Amino acid sequence: MRVSELLIPTLREVPAEAEVASHRLLLRAGFIRKVAAGIYTYLPLAQRVLMKIKAIVREEMNRIGGQEILLPIIQPAELWHQSGRWNVYGPELFRLQDRHKRDFCLGPTHEEIVTALVAAEVRSYKQLPLLLYQIQNKYRDERRPRFGLLRGREFVMKDLYSFDRDEEGLDRSYQKMFEAYTRVFSRMGLRFRAVEADTGAIGGSVSHEFMVLADSGEAVIVYCPDEACGYAANVEKAESMFVPETGGEEAPLEMVATPGMRTVEEVIGFLGVPAKRLVKTLLYRTERGLVAALVRGDREVNEVKLQNHLDVLTLELADEAAIEAATGAPVGFSGPVGLKVPLVVDREVAALKAAVTGANKADAHFVNVCPGRDFPVTGTADIRLVAAGDPCARCGKPLAEVRGIEVGQVFKLGEKYSRVMEAFYLDEQGIQRPMVMGTCGIGITRAMAAAVEQHHDADGIIWPVSIAPFHAVVLPVNVQDAEQAAAAGRVQQALAAAGVEAVLDDRAERPGVKFKDADLVGYPVRVTAGRHVAEGMVEVHNRRTRESALVPEEEAVTAVKKFLEA
Repeated sequence: MRVSELLIPTLREVPAEAEVASHRLLLRAGFIRKVAAGIYTYLPLAQRVLMKIKAIVREEMNRIGGQEILLPIIQPAELWHQSGRWNVYGPELFRLQDRHKRDFCLGPTHEEIVTALVAAEVRSYKQLPLLLYQIQNKYRDERRPRFGLLRGREFVMKDLYSFDRDEEGLDRSYQKMFEAYTRVFSRMGLRFRAVEADTGAIGGSVSHEFMVLADSGEAVIVYCPDEACGYAANVEKAESMFVPETGGEEAPLEMVATPGMRTVEEVIGFLGVPAKRLVKTLLYRTERGLVAALVRGDREVNEVKLQNHLDVLTLELADEAAIEAATGAPVGFSGPVGLKVPLVVDREVAALKAAVTGANKADAHFVNVCPGRDFPVTGTADIRLVAAGDPCARCGKPLAEVRGIEVGQVFKLGEKYSRVMEAFYLDEQGIQRPMVMGTCGIGITRAMAAAVEQHHDADGIIWPVSIAPFHAVVLPVNVQDAEQAAAAGRVQQALAAAGVEAVLDDRAERPGVKFKDADLVGYPVRVTAGRHVAEGMVEVHNRRTRESALVPEEEAVTAVKKFLEA
C-alpha cells in the first residue's frame, strides 16, 4: 500500500470547532470529516481502525457464545409503545413516519426488537440460554452534539442481548459479558476502570460502565484507593458513608436581612457560618409539577438520583418566573419554610439543628432553621453528588476522583422487557415463565476516539498497536534518489511478507512534511530510508517511546517487530 494512493487529507490548521484532542487529531490526520452536527464520514484510515476494533469485539463475543445477527435500524413505534419507552426516551429518539403515516423511529438501542424476535422464535427452556449480538449504526438526537465522536447523533455500536431461564442464569451471562469487556478493552491497549452505574433509560437493576481514563472525559468517577475494597462508581450512581453533622444547637427561628446576598459564598460570608450549615433549596419542574430539592450548601444535587427517587420522566431546573411564582421571591432567596411545593430532603439536611435557608423574601434569610420543626420532613433521600474526600460507602476511607469516557456498559434487565413483550418459555414441567434478560453495549466509534484521548502527544496520535490503521510507515527521505526509493520499497515488501501492515510513503514531499504526517497519523513505527542507505542501513523509530535504532536493511523487519511487541 502506498500513501500516494490513499485518501489521507491531513490538515495543518486546527479546526475551530474541535474542543477535545480526539476531535482535533482525527480531523487533522484525515480520519473523519464532519457532515452535520454529530454526524461524520469515516475515511480509509478510520475505517481500518474501526474494522480492527470490530474484529476484537467479534472474537470476544463469539468466545462467550454470542451469535451475530443484524437487526433493522428503522423500528415500528408499536414495539416501543409495548415496552413503554416511546415517551420515556424523550426527544433523543429520532421519530419518523412512512407514506402511510405510520410511526417509526431510528434505533438508539434494540431491546424492543430483539425481544420481539426471541418471543416469536423461542418456546422451550431447551433453547436457552441465548446470546445474540450485532454491530451496526445507532441514532440519538443529542441536544448538544459535541466533542466529535464522543457525543454524536449517529455512531457505530455493538449491542448484545442475553436471554436466560432465571436470575442465576442471568448472573452467569452478566459475568461472561463483564469478563469479555475486560478482555476487549485490554486488547485495545486502553487504561480503563469498570464502575457501578445508573441504568438510565435502558432500565434494569444492576449496571457497570467501562470507563477509559482520560482528563477530557465527561464522566466523573469516584473510587476507593484501597485495592482490597475496590469500590468504584460513576458519580451519578456513587454513594458514600453517611456521617451526620448536626450543624449547631437549636434556637428560635429568626429572619435576618441579607441585602443582595444570593449565592452560597455571599450568604456564608455575610453571616459568618460554614457552608455545611446552609441549605440550598433548588426548584425543579417535572411532568407532575414543581418539587424542591434540599441539600447542604457545600453539596450539589445529583439530578439522576433525584429523578430516580421521584420516578419522573422529565426533570429540569425551574426558570426564574416559576421560582418567583412559587416562592414570592427572586432567585437566591428560596427556602423550605412555608413553601407550598413537595420537598425532597437530603438526609444530611435532615440532621441539621440550626440551619440557614432562604426566607422566600427578597434580601432575607432564616437562621436557626430546624428541619422537622420549621418545615416538614416526611422522609429523606440520598440526592447529593458524592465528591472526592467523602468516606467510602464500604470501608470508610476517603474516596478519590478521576475523569473517564464511557466506552461500554453491561446491564441486568431482568424481566423488564420480557413480561411486557411476552417473551415467555415453557420449563420442564410445561409451566410458562418469562425469560430473564441482560444486555451490554460497546461504542465502537467512541472507543476509537477514547483511544486517541488517552494516546496522543503534541505531535499527533499514538495508536496502540492492536488498533493502529497500519503498524508501520516506510518512507524514503528523497523519492528522487533511486537507491533510497528502492530500499524503502524492499523494506515495505519484507514487512508485508512478515505479516506487518506497512504503508510506503512515496509522495514527492519534503522529508519534514512526511515526518510530521507520520507523527500526526500515529503509525506505531516509522522506518526511514535516508543517507545511510548507501551503507546498507535504515532507521527504525518507535512513535511511543521516541527510541530510534540504525539497523542493517536485512534486520529492519526484526527491529520493527521488536518495537511493535515492546
